Amino acid sequence: MKPAERLSFSAISQRPRLELPGGARLAVWIIVNIEEWDIDATMPRTVLTPPAGGSPIPDIPNWAWHEYGNRVGFWRMLKLFDQFDVPGVLAINGSAIETYKPIAQAALDRNWEFMGHGYTQKNMQKVDDEELDIRKTTEAIQSFTGKKPRGWLGPGLTETWNTPDILQEQGYDYLCDWVLDDQPAILKTRKGEITNIPYTQECNDVAMMLIQHHKASEYRDRALDQFEQLHEDARDGARVMALVLHPYIMGAPHRLKYFKQVLEKIRHQEGVVFWTGEQILDWHQAERARLAKSGA
Repeated sequence: MKPAERLSFSAISQRPRLELPGGARLAVWIIVNIEEWDIDATMPRTVLTPPAGGSPIPDIPNWAWHEYGNRVGFWRMLKLFDQFDVPGVLAINGSAIETYKPIAQAALDRNWEFMGHGYTQKNMQKVDDEELDIRKTTEAIQSFTGKKPRGWLGPGLTETWNTPDILQEQGYDYLCDWVLDDQPAILKTRKGEITNIPYTQECNDVAMMLIQHHKASEYRDRALDQFEQLHEDARDGARVMALVLHPYIMGAPHRLKYFKQVLEKIRHQEGVVFWTGEQILDWHQAERARLAKSGA
């Protein structure tokens, strides 16, 4: 299905009011992306251009740049999650669970949510068998955590025309590739519905640091500006804000303090809850039922 077939246009000013429990206004969720980069393939992203150009294999400098994030950067970031007592959502490649098992175990020990993120870090349009790739990812997460994942984030937010259909048919309840709203949206599939939870391209360290080439402090400045506006918007109904991190980017020594400053500012703000994706999903489903019952 194409976008117009999956969802209708909806102006946020014309929707029934969504309400968070306890008088809260804004739900914040933090997604940590854990990926495995194949040394035998072209690197998904690069920090260093090869001196002779092209896409060399093996690409040791760029593979090692990413590997640093999982060996060191994640553990630096983890201390902040513990210090500020906020939950994380681990968007993880299925293959990365075994390769980086200490990371998966640390997340499991803290009761983080595991979200499917492709079996390997590869464009979903280029995998040989999309249904199999999603199934393998699901099985890897379920085998390790004892629980089927409910949420999905495509590698690089990539999808085929059929991805939402396949996810819904394989038991997923939500995805977050459709970055088009500040509230959850319902996508139609060929056999039912699936919810899209607001993700972000703007408060995403890949976009800021690797594509737009901002200095490290841009993450703090943009996240706080976004928070202030969404918190204000939420006077008219609940909103969702996402913060996206990659250990090889935000876990770098010169950047982490700016993520810390974001948490210092918003962790105990009035009217804010820090939730996982499935908590946001469950709340939204309950709100839909409440509004339907009231006839709104």
